[in-house]
Amino acid sequence: MAFKALFLAHAPDADYEKHRSIIDTGKYRLFTVVVKNQDEAIKVSKSIYENEKIDAIILCPGFTHIDVAEIFQALEGKVSVNVARGDGPSNKISQAVIQKEYFNKECEKNDNITTSLNSR
Repeated sequence: MAFKALFLAHAPDADYEKHRSIIDTGKYRLFTVVVKNQDEAIKVSKSIYENEKIDAIILCPGFTHIDVAEIFQALEGKVSVNVARGDGPSNKISQAVIQKEYFNKECEKNDNITTSLNSR
């Protein structure tokens, strides 16, 4: 019997039905899914628990303490819910990339829409 875990990460362009994988060593079965938001995280967590009876959920650092509690409660305390967090310097490195790739691109897209609308 394998230990089964789900790793969840956030991305603004995620499609949880498409952006997923499974790694199975025989003793460890790791499901990975990228979601857009907390509602999708809860939906995916419940679904994978129901189908696979996972033992643990590992969340990317973008999940808040409230998100962790909501997922734990949604699974009625039957699954260990953990957050992968780095130390201070590591968090700064990843935060810089997230700001550049996720948020600045959204701002650029919104600026382009505004510019396009204003030029009409």
